Amino acid sequence: MNICLKISTFIAKYMAALVLAAAVVALFVPASFSWVKTSSINYLLGVVMFGMGLSLNPTDFKIVFSRPKDVGIGCLAQFGIMPLLAIALARIFGLPDELAVGLVLVGCCPGGTASNVITYLAKGDLALSVGMTCVSTILAPFLTPLLTWLLVGTSVEVDVLSMFWSIVKVIILPISIGLVIKRFFAEFTKAVTAYLPAVSSIVIVLIVGSVVAANSAQLMSVGLTIIFAVALHNICGFTLGWLLARTLKMTTRKSAAVSVEVGMQNSGLACTLAQTHFATMPLAAVPGAVFSVWHNIAGALWAKVLSAKIEKDNTL
Repeated sequence: MNICLKISTFIAKYMAALVLAAAVVALFVPASFSWVKTSSINYLLGVVMFGMGLSLNPTDFKIVFSRPKDVGIGCLAQFGIMPLLAIALARIFGLPDELAVGLVLVGCCPGGTASNVITYLAKGDLALSVGMTCVSTILAPFLTPLLTWLLVGTSVEVDVLSMFWSIVKVIILPISIGLVIKRFFAEFTKAVTAYLPAVSSIVIVLIVGSVVAANSAQLMSVGLTIIFAVALHNICGFTLGWLLARTLKMTTRKSAAVSVEVGMQNSGLACTLAQTHFATMPLAAVPGAVFSVWHNIAGALWAKVLSAKIEKDNTL
């Protein structure tokens, strides 16, 4: 294994720790990330989505048609549980409008690409996880703006059409370009695939660092409250996703995939949407940044719990 690949493997393996370290540094030394302009977050997220497009295979889409019930249950849970949890927690904690909007944005976003890694570590149904991520990402331009408007549109102005085009530009377009390049430049794609997780990890670190640095003063004053709300959002998402799948008699491996997919969100997209469409509410980007840190750490721990459960069931 060459040195570059070793470094890439290390970065991808310890992404959660790197994101946490970046958040802490950005919080206490904001100038350390001042060079990462918040206006560049759109492009940074586009890089992650481009990498996702390069890594997708035709078989990832076939599952949508071969197992529509499983994928449908997962996506309904994704866009049902997390948005409702977000608005409920915002009201329970009495969050100000800026943080409430940010938490709702996180809840209304599609599944994050990290969910596929966590499902793999949990020994869950990886094909189902990838299929759910694909479908929820495709649905995001329609459902994310609509759900955000339904949940917070009475308290803040939500430009549904503008959000739709933003998601198309930073999610759908880069993924499509990645798919096209993979189709016509197979050798290039094969050569860079091993490095994609590391590139995505670095970009997520930059996004989190940028958002935390830009809002460090405000975050210090509301930090514990929003961290607790975000942690509950994620934990309840994992738990309710698991319980719903088990209630519907899904297998343990399928239930693990649904649980992880529901609990882990594309929080980078939430940060991007907050920066772009709620620029007058700077704290709206904070829940997405906190979620980016938390869900990777909690996801890794949850994967160990699910893995043990699946192994136990397989030995019975």
